[in-house]
Amino acid sequence: MAKCTFKQFQEMYPSDAACLAKLMDVNYGGTEITCPGCGVDSKFHPLQKRRAFVCQLCGHHVYPAAGTIFHKSPTNLTKWFFVIYLMTSTRHGVAAKEVERQLGVTYKCAWRMCHEIRKLMASADYSGPLGGKGRHVEADETLVGGRARRHGKGKGRRAKKTVVMGMVERDGMLRTGPVPDDKTFTLEPIILENVVPDTIVTTDGHTSYQNLGLTYQHGVVKHSENEYVRYDHTFPDGKLQTIVHHTNTIEGHWSHFKRSIKGTHVHISAKHLWKYCAEFNFRRNYRVSHMLMFDRLISAMALPRIQEA
Repeated sequence: MAKCTFKQFQEMYPSDAACLAKLMDVNYGGTEITCPGCGVDSKFHPLQKRRAFVCQLCGHHVYPAAGTIFHKSPTNLTKWFFVIYLMTSTRHGVAAKEVERQLGVTYKCAWRMCHEIRKLMASADYSGPLGGKGRHVEADETLVGGRARRHGKGKGRRAKKTVVMGMVERDGMLRTGPVPDDKTFTLEPIILENVVPDTIVTTDGHTSYQNLGLTYQHGVVKHSENEYVRYDHTFPDGKLQTIVHHTNTIEGHWSHFKRSIKGTHVHISAKHLWKYCAEFNFRRNYRVSHMLMFDRLISAMALPRIQEA
């Protein structure tokens, strides 16, 4: 993984002016642009007491932070950028209490900053449908949050828990999020919407996936029978091809996700669960480089943001 040290980060964004210049570059393409006010190619200069640049010909102001997560925020841009750096350079996320301690801001301010960045991650993460011919996607669901009243199956085991659905393409992208329940009419349309037909899809023995064979090359591993890997041998064009069916990839993500919640965030509510799912999706999908994650988030300031659900 290509890493960016804190020293390198400080050299790139030492002041609010440097952060604002980055936003100007992302939202307007630099400081030498066609002025929206006079319509003439002009150079814009930063103002001292505002987050704005001014046209040197007509005095028209542009505000690079307007419409972004920094809009109307009294918090310094350097602090915002630092929190984005923290959330993209760690594997397990950052708690709002930790941000409060690091920045010296109130918990309310830290909590809002973290959630705005998570919504930005949700906006920056979408990359089209998963799979394709010859590609392999694993699908699974899990329960997050709450405390089970008793073990086993049934409503007691699911008390105060939220169902989270996930799909991951092997050597590809991950997509997860909370769903109302784990019934066929809920899970099947989500898979059909997010996975291209003719994809190889592997699931466990949950009955909600029983009709996927009509659209995909569906393989099932029966965990109830202690089966966790299954090999299917096919002969397309007369050549032997072995398809390995398992859900270890998506279940590995569930393990990391739950351990991170328990160890870092301690507790998250069902209302905000989708933001934490988006955060871990984004971090896994772009884990190849810390700076790739950071730059993608900053560049996403120019995109329409996902609003509160």
